[in-house]
Amino acid sequence: MNAPSTITVRVVRKQVEADGICSFELADVAGEPLPAFAAGSHVDVHLPGGLTRQYSLCNDPAESHRYLIAVLREPASRGGSAVMHDAVHEGSTLAISPPKNHFALAHDASFHLLMAGGIGVTPILCMVERLAAVGASFQMHYAARTRARQAFADRIGGSRFADRVRFHLDEGDAAQQLDISRVLAAQPAGTHLYVCGPRGFMDAVIAAARAAGWADGRIHFEFFSADVAPRVGDGTFEVQLASSGRVIAVKPEQSVVAALAAAGVVIPTSCEQGVCGTCLTRLIDGQPDHRDSYLTPEEQAAGDQFLPCCSRAKTARLVLDL
Repeated sequence: MNAPSTITVRVVRKQVEADGICSFELADVAGEPLPAFAAGSHVDVHLPGGLTRQYSLCNDPAESHRYLIAVLREPASRGGSAVMHDAVHEGSTLAISPPKNHFALAHDASFHLLMAGGIGVTPILCMVERLAAVGASFQMHYAARTRARQAFADRIGGSRFADRVRFHLDEGDAAQQLDISRVLAAQPAGTHLYVCGPRGFMDAVIAAARAAGWADGRIHFEFFSADVAPRVGDGTFEVQLASSGRVIAVKPEQSVVAALAAAGVVIPTSCEQGVCGTCLTRLIDGQPDHRDSYLTPEEQAAGDQFLPCCSRAKTARLVLDL
């Protein structure tokens, strides 16, 4: 039997977890068990008004009666966080996807280092609870601007793994601030790194790890937002559909997805920022201008796939497997 494309859930509890952060406990409307998920998973949430956003699951993967997500109200958001905070309440129903996991634990690692910044604690918390449950070796570092913005701090403080978590704040004593390079240097050989948080935080941690010689195979991350604004110098290029030979022009202010949609060719999308992989398309010919945060550097260098919601072309034409 095929898995359902969407699941209808009810918000059974909405709770303030920190300044600007609310959690939402979701349960199946019919009281049925929810699909199983692994640590690091997220769901696509279809919001009132037609928006779709991805939120990490932060409850125990052993639970089947609920999913728990947490949402930060983003002042510069594209509308999703405001809808969740203002229009979704206890008793509201939502359509969500089954869980997806692009941020899985490397269970064969000898040691795990987990670094969370702000709202990035959501998948990291689920991960450390799973690691603790299976008796794995790990250390977690959780950074936030202020204590008031550190969600789930009480839950972590009362957990069985509290002694393996270090809290860091930008405010106050400099000694409590996160020293990324120092933390990375203190890890045993073979450690796997997991990082989630605001883009600047993630970029800093990933860059520091690579600069310190960490192999990409030991660095795990998942972006949920990215800057996809048009750039100065963007020009018109063409995409050709391999199945029909049809050629469609993509204007400087258009995405490939938008140009195709205007021509009646619809590609499934979700984030529209190059972070979720929903629109990943095979590239047959041409050189892409990768602007996504989904493909690894090696995958981008291969040049045989790209994200048409944000990426463009370095050549006059791209031939797509469409």
